[in-house]
Amino acid sequence: MKKYFLPFVLAALLLGTTVSHAQIAMPQPSPAATVTQKVGMADVSVSYSRPSARGRKIFGDLLPYGQLWRTGANAATKLTFSEDVTLNGNKVPAGEYSLFTIPGKDEWTVMINKNAKASANDYKESEDVARFKVKPTKTAAPYETFTIDFSDLTANGANMNIKWENTKVALKLETDADSKVMAQIKEKVIDNADPKPQDLYAASIYYLDNNKDLKQALTWMNKATEKDPKFWQLHQKARLQAKMKDYKNAEATARKSIELAKVAKNDDYVRLNEKLLAELPKAK
Repeated sequence: MKKYFLPFVLAALLLGTTVSHAQIAMPQPSPAATVTQKVGMADVSVSYSRPSARGRKIFGDLLPYGQLWRTGANAATKLTFSEDVTLNGNKVPAGEYSLFTIPGKDEWTVMINKNAKASANDYKESEDVARFKVKPTKTAAPYETFTIDFSDLTANGANMNIKWENTKVALKLETDADSKVMAQIKEKVIDNADPKPQDLYAASIYYLDNNKDLKQALTWMNKATEKDPKFWQLHQKARLQAKMKDYKNAEATARKSIELAKVAKNDDYVRLNEKLLAELPKAK
């Protein structure tokens, strides 16, 4: 029996050694996060680590004013743009970048660096593709955990916000979605001898929502809906007519949309049209 005992002892010792060296898993003090946002027609991604204040004073203390900050914990924040964008008026080509900042009491310096893996130790100003100043503002409520998010989304842009403690820095992010959409409208509608109803409808809505030629938008909408109008199309047509101050026809179109929406049992569009009708007298 002894000749079988030694291998068991060795196996137990090896197992014990492996277990004793296993790392203890625990929550990270600055967990990693990734936020993605479609801005215009561009995909924007922000990958960063999120430290928390934990009772500490942040700006002007833990992060001294006037010193380079990787804008997060552990590593520099990484930005990815699928298309060319503009940040606070500075053109940034599509690609991956690191985000650095120099916080100040009354002004921040923001740097977009082409070295996507740069750290504070190897950051080089010569590798910046954009460098600009931004005024910080005070948040309505404190942010315990460092946060980067997006707000104020439009067809062509958004604000990318850096927030922590009582401080917020908003970066104006713009894309060239309009020229891309207009190129499609030119190809599929304007220069097309026989445009499809769905393209006419889409072009009309784009003109409506972006304050372009409303008369042209109505022409396209009428052509898109002349054969088989749907309740959602007529609701948009009523919005268009109301915007053109043609309240009489806007009312008639909205009521027709309600009629079709009830047949389709779509209460959402019934309510949308009723809301539009209620607002029409105020606009007269």
